[in-house]
Amino acid sequence: MPRYRMTVEYDGIPYVGWQRQDNGPSVQGAIEGAILSLTGEKVSIRGAGRTDSGVHAMGQVAHADLSKEWKLHTLRNALNAHLRMAGERVAILDVEQVDESFDARFSAIRRHYLYRIIARRAPLALEAGRAWWVPKDMDHEVMHAAAQTLVGRHDFTTFRSAHCQANSPVRTLDRLDVTCNGELIEIRASAQSFLHNQIRSFAGTLKLAGEGKWTVDDVRAALEARDRKACGPVAPPDGLYFMQVDYRDGPGLPAGEGGNTDDGDDLS
Repeated sequence: MPRYRMTVEYDGIPYVGWQRQDNGPSVQGAIEGAILSLTGEKVSIRGAGRTDSGVHAMGQVAHADLSKEWKLHTLRNALNAHLRMAGERVAILDVEQVDESFDARFSAIRRHYLYRIIARRAPLALEAGRAWWVPKDMDHEVMHAAAQTLVGRHDFTTFRSAHCQANSPVRTLDRLDVTCNGELIEIRASAQSFLHNQIRSFAGTLKLAGEGKWTVDDVRAALEARDRKACGPVAPPDGLYFMQVDYRDGPGLPAGEGGNTDDGDDLS
């Protein structure tokens, strides 16, 4: 059976998350429904990361095995037509045919997320549900300095949900940068895999540093505590975006690099 890799964009607001669940509509369910409508096949697709309710994506990756060969643009356009007809807030940006050894989740060697904060007095209108509104000024340079204490290989017990099912709290964080453009503060994180609520836990903690309530040393101490109670408040899902997934032989990645050992939920 040919395997197809899909790059997916979605608005997380209407969904209970990526993963199919009994308590509401999911992104996975929306795409599987579109495939069923198009092909008559009931398939289960696998995504690169299982985002939580309200989390958005601009570059989620999933794969599906279908029974016949499709022209790639035809498959993309047809799936998008069925998604539109169903009123889904999901778009298939690209479709590629891949080898059966490709796995959207376990072949991934790096995932990239963005968290957006808008710091201003006025509430959000156009950006409501798509950024975290913080009605006060924030020092993004202090936030960035605090973020650098988290980069590297650490026990991230402080920054993972109590419901996280990963076997180990140890992860290697490749990047955690904080930049500012006017009212918009962006936190960009990259790693092979993330723990449940890890990025939102980072964002909530770094907000305290940006407000002057915590110092860089306070953030370092929270990490070293290895205690969930030492974390700042978990940021809302509104500002979180799954941006991109890197695979072996992808752009800027040497052939054969990496090898996924992801055992976590990646419910960021």
